[in-house]
Amino acid sequence: MRKNTSSNTAAWKFQVWASFVVSTSITGLGVLYLPVDLWTKGFLAMGLLFTVGSCFGLAKTVRDDHEAELQNADPNRAQPAHPFRSAA
Repeated sequence: MRKNTSSNTAAWKFQVWASFVVSTSITGLGVLYLPVDLWTKGFLAMGLLFTVGSCFGLAKTVRDDHEAELQNADPNRAQPAHPFRSAA
């Protein structure tokens, strides 16, 4: 079994998730209650969703690049477990 080697504390994880939820919710509410036409609200909402999706994609790419650098620096280092890859 893989040992959890995360250096992130529970407080940091809570702060990151709380700031994500609060900022996305407040921005979404701002778009919802903006006194403009419906199509303008839709355009802004799609922009918000695209930005959030891009941030997740960028974070994954940076993480994967970092893991690849660590693996190249120490080839004997164990590979991180990926939940969607089969063991076979």
